[in-house]
Amino acid sequence: MLPAYNEETALSGTVRDLRAVLAGLGRPFEIIVVDDGSVDGTGALADRLAREDPAVRVVHHERNQGYGAALKSGFAAARLDWVFLMDSDGQFNPSELPGFVDASRDADFVVGYRAERADPIHRRLFAKAWARLMRLLLGVGVRDVDCAFKLMRRSYLVVMPLEAGGAFLSAEMLAKARRMGARFAERPVTHLPRRAGKQTGGSMRVLLRAFYEMGRLWLRVRRFRPARPSPSRS
Repeated sequence: MLPAYNEETALSGTVRDLRAVLAGLGRPFEIIVVDDGSVDGTGALADRLAREDPAVRVVHHERNQGYGAALKSGFAAARLDWVFLMDSDGQFNPSELPGFVDASRDADFVVGYRAERADPIHRRLFAKAWARLMRLLLGVGVRDVDCAFKLMRRSYLVVMPLEAGGAFLSAEMLAKARRMGARFAERPVTHLPRRAGKQTGGSMRVLLRAFYEMGRLWLRVRRFRPARPSPSRS
């Protein structure tokens, strides 16, 4: 699954590289591009890629709804047993996916962590503080809560109510999965400079919204009564 907002310059290369890796795994696959109300040519490009390749599917948001909403739309559209999340901006290398597939034999969520973040120092410092806070408040004991390189068993996602928006969606998902008894594994991933385009996740508006949602999420997770996912471990 590739969430995309104004990623016209990076999307084709990301889809191409991811498709090559998925084809090499020898398993059924689909590539779901979620166009989150882009105002450049991302939506049209995604539609063209889908016409050229039946493995590519597109979900469109008429207006920008934010990263959390894009993830939820992608999860809802997924049809196979496993969901792989990767951002579409070209900052991750899909060639590292096979190692996640191997790790999934003993895990329900394989969570990446950026070994060396290709981000400004203020974003790196914020990420460290954020991870500590998520461990303290929500019991999410992973190194990099928001790393957009994750492999997840879909049976957990389909019974898990996800309510958070923006920066808290990943934290909510991992906290609830932990309460559902999901098995976790972590793997380092390479973080590359953006191919093009502009980061939006670190804006002051996004960060303030995230802190506002923090208390609400803490309450939701405490009140969460886990449902049982499918017992399948395939």
